[in-house]
Amino acid sequence: MNRTAYDSVKTARGNDRPTGLDYIKEIFSEFFELHGDRRFADDPAVVGGIARLSGRPVTVIAIEKGHTVKERAARFFGAPGPEGYRKALRLMKQAEKFGRPVICFVDTSGAYCGVGAEERGQGQAIAENLMTMMGLSVPVIAVLIGEGGSGGALALAVADRVWMLENAIYSVISPEGCASILWKDAGKAGEAAACLKLTAQDAKAFGFAEEIISEEQLGQQPFYAELRRKLAEETEILLNTPDLKEKRYERFRAFGRSSL
Repeated sequence: MNRTAYDSVKTARGNDRPTGLDYIKEIFSEFFELHGDRRFADDPAVVGGIARLSGRPVTVIAIEKGHTVKERAARFFGAPGPEGYRKALRLMKQAEKFGRPVICFVDTSGAYCGVGAEERGQGQAIAENLMTMMGLSVPVIAVLIGEGGSGGALALAVADRVWMLENAIYSVISPEGCASILWKDAGKAGEAAACLKLTAQDAKAFGFAEEIISEEQLGQQPFYAELRRKLAEETEILLNTPDLKEKRYERFRAFGRSSL
C-alpha cells in the first residue's frame, strides 16, 4: 500500500522515535552540555554543547522532546521558547569564535506559542537566528529527525546542508493547522498534508534538503555509525570549501527557481 504524506506525519510524531539526546549520545563523544541564554533562563527544549565527532571538536545543538509523558512535559514537548533559540545562537557564535562546525538536530512541531514566549520576543529570537546563521563562517549541517515545523524548525536549519530522515517532515504549518485555516476542519489534515508537500521526498525534489537518510535500521548501532560517518565526511568537505558563506547564500537564493 502506498504511504500518504499524512502517514509520514504520524510516523514523524511517533513516541518510539529516537530524540535529539539519543543522537548526541550515540554519535558524539565527550559531549559537554552548556546551559542558558545569558538573558533569561535555560530552555530544556534545546540541548546544546561541545562534543567530538570522530575526534573533531564540534558544537552540537538539538531540539529535545523527551520520551515519557513526564519528560515531554518537562521539555515543553520540543517547542522551544525564545531563550532556547538564544541559547542556540550563543553556542553558534561561540562555535564561530573557536572554528568549530555546528551540527543541529531538529524535531519540533513549532516554537512555543505561549503569551510569555511572545512577551520575551519569540519572533525576534527566531529572526536573529535566521540572520546570524546565514553569515556564520563555520560549516552548519542540520538534520531533521522528526517534525520540522514552521519557523521553530527553520531557526536551526539555515545550514550548508539539510538532511532529512525518510519519514521526517518539513512544513510551514502543521496539517491540522492548515486544514483548520483553509477548510475550518482539522479533520481534513490528511488532505492538507498532501497539499503542503511536506515529506522528505518533496523537500529533496524542491532542493530544500540535500539527502534523505534511510530509517531501515533506525535506532540501531549500524544506523548511528553510518550517520556518524556521513556527518564526519561532510564536515571535512565543508571545512575545505572556499567561499562557504557565499555558497550558503546561493543555496537559499536558488529556492523556488525550478518553479518559475
